[in-house]
Amino acid sequence: MRRAARLAVPLGIGFAFLYLPILLMVLFSFNDSRLVTTFTGFSTRWYVALWENEALMQAAGLSLRIAAVSATMATVLGVIAGFALARMGRFRGRTAFAGAMAAPLVMPEVITGLSLLLMFVAMEQAFGFPAGRGADTVAIAHATFGAAYVAVVVQARLADFDTSLEEAAMDLGARPWKVFFLITLPLTAPAIAAGWLLAFTLSLDDLVIASFVSGPGASTLPMVIFSAVRLGLTPDLYALATLLVGLVAVGLVIASWIAWPRRRG
Repeated sequence: MRRAARLAVPLGIGFAFLYLPILLMVLFSFNDSRLVTTFTGFSTRWYVALWENEALMQAAGLSLRIAAVSATMATVLGVIAGFALARMGRFRGRTAFAGAMAAPLVMPEVITGLSLLLMFVAMEQAFGFPAGRGADTVAIAHATFGAAYVAVVVQARLADFDTSLEEAAMDLGARPWKVFFLITLPLTAPAIAAGWLLAFTLSLDDLVIASFVSGPGASTLPMVIFSAVRLGLTPDLYALATLLVGLVAVGLVIASWIAWPRRRG
């Protein structure tokens, strides 16, 4: 009991440090006053102000679209890379390929953003694509580093994959493509979904890379929030953050509800 109590104290402090600011942010999103340091009464006026803030709403919609597109592209590339690294064994250039896929995981975002900006400028001069910087370049940039995270997740799943089902299916006459779509892909679907969600979250949260490769009219939500914070905090930003926290909480509840029968079994 004493050992448990000693462990509970630092654990409680750590959780308080993580979640108490979020609770305060949720509380002040319902503050009637414009001041973010004094709570004067309960009100939902800032949620109405958020809905009427066209800049924030447009940036939120743009960020969601970019995140969905980039996560899908990253998932396709990451799944191919993960399967190549896990199933193709030793091939010429494997070390270089694995290093190239792992580089975005450790590369500073400033370096990644700058290099992608230079690449887009060179491509525009050589091929005429992309025609300037905008949402397309942000989605491509996010897909490039998101693919590395998806590849890691898929490769880790395939490393512990039981190949006996695939071998049994092929012994029974199933063609390789049929084995892949009916056995391999469904069994790796949770890892693929997790990779997509991870890439989606990374894209939605990114500020540094998007600042390099975006252009006029393509400001993502983190860019708009960062610009607004530099001028001073406003309660409508708290309202937006509270809605995002609520969406994450709902997603966690749904995921736990889906996984509950499996845990009981």
